[in-house]
Amino acid sequence: MGYWPSKLICTLNIIMQLGWGIIGCVITGQIISAVNGAGLTIAVGCIVAALCIGLVATFGIAIVHTYERYAFVPQMIALFVLIGSAARNFDHSAVSQGPPGTITAHRCSFFALEYASVLGFGAVAADFFVYYPTNTPKYITFWTSFSGTWLASVFCNTVGVGIATAVPNVPAWTDAYAVSSGALLLAAYKGLGGFGGLCLVILAFGSVTGNAPCTYAAALTFQALGRYAKAIPRWMWCIVITIVELVCSVAGRNHLFAVFENFLPIMSYWVSPWLTILLEEQLLFHYIQGVPFDWTAWEDKGRLPVGFAALFAFICGWAGAIIGMKQGWYQGPVAMKVGNYGGDIGAWLSIAFACVTYPPLRYLELKRFRR
Repeated sequence: MGYWPSKLICTLNIIMQLGWGIIGCVITGQIISAVNGAGLTIAVGCIVAALCIGLVATFGIAIVHTYERYAFVPQMIALFVLIGSAARNFDHSAVSQGPPGTITAHRCSFFALEYASVLGFGAVAADFFVYYPTNTPKYITFWTSFSGTWLASVFCNTVGVGIATAVPNVPAWTDAYAVSSGALLLAAYKGLGGFGGLCLVILAFGSVTGNAPCTYAAALTFQALGRYAKAIPRWMWCIVITIVELVCSVAGRNHLFAVFENFLPIMSYWVSPWLTILLEEQLLFHYIQGVPFDWTAWEDKGRLPVGFAALFAFICGWAGAIIGMKQGWYQGPVAMKVGNYGGDIGAWLSIAFACVTYPPLRYLELKRFRR
């Protein structure tokens, strides 16, 4: 991306990781409040979640890896218990409603949302492999990343879809959903008594598993902004980020759905063209031509690419996202052509625009500046 354009990417990445942390804190707060019978407010749950996330992230990647290695086991068990408790209410005959064009548009928007929810890992993935042996096979790195994101997302969303089909048909679930997502999950565990509440608390602290790495990565990204930011220890950045997540989650605890719906797709609009540029740089200008990366130049302005090509392609990608996005606050002209009411195709247009513009511009940049 070049020295200065990369600062823009760092800033966007920090915002994204903060957003994930805030969402995780609010969800945890809702669940803890629901289990406690509203004896504890959502705000208290947000504070507990933020402190736990910050604690794990502050002590470094070794603690993050250790926690992640074991934390998924009880969470997986809790998910299987949830399926056993709630599956009898799933409506297996439910079908999509509306004209074919509208259904297609809704599916485009839903898939864009799911795509955005896992795509953000691409902006921080490298941070979690720094202690791997240098001779680690690439396929192991790929499959551990893939299975930990896409497969987990597909599994959890399948369970979520099952629960969603039951909400209109089970009055208790309808009432619970009107309160919060935490109350809905508690209703899904109904019949298991205290054990169901325990399972729900275990799921609640899944936010620590999912967001401690985000907080850790955001701290590293702060340090990448420049020499002054790098002079501040990572653990201090983790404390600052934790405070921001705590304050914002408490302030926005009653608006989770709006935050979730508007925040996630926007993140995919910048990650998509950025990853497109990185892949094209890797494949077209290094792998195919047999030119290795010079990792010693990672912060040398005089040896890094100038960045004109990457910045312009990135802006073009954003232009594609703007005309293809469909949000509550803005609908792009191309997006409104999908179905009867429009569908979100911003991520796909951003990829296409960046993919087409970057190679010729990078070729000209290399020819002119030789770096």
